[in-house]
Amino acid sequence: MNAPASRRIVLAGALAALAAPAPAAPEKRMIAYKTPWCGCCGGWIAHMRQAGWTVEEVVRDDLAPIRARHGVPDRLASCHTAVVEGYAIEGHVPASDVERLLRERPAARALAAPGMPAGSPGMEAAGREPYRTFLVLNDGSARVFGRHNGA
Repeated sequence: MNAPASRRIVLAGALAALAAPAPAAPEKRMIAYKTPWCGCCGGWIAHMRQAGWTVEEVVRDDLAPIRARHGVPDRLASCHTAVVEGYAIEGHVPASDVERLLRERPAARALAAPGMPAGSPGMEAAGREPYRTFLVLNDGSARVFGRHNGA
């Protein structure tokens, strides 16, 4: 094969690679368990959807069995529990913390924002207070993962 022909083949291959569609990013999906009487859970789910997540909502009268199954200690409980890629997300955890968790993939069970901190996603109407998110390690201990609203 002569040089101009081989250059055309290489150029054609390069152009075909550029024209090929980029591989699709994996879909961001989670299941969120909530009680039928909780209003702020819907605000958190809306926050996650605005961040590009597909959230399947499952309504349960009692979330304690869900938290127990996923290793969320009672001391870090909140009003809803989501599950994504093997991790539990307890309470009003910001989408940015969930995405960091999935990027870093620490050996852990859960990520939690205990209680219902004012100013957290879904709790914006309650004012604004400093709060922290906690990474629940596999041994049940927890460490600070994120600081929000000046915490």
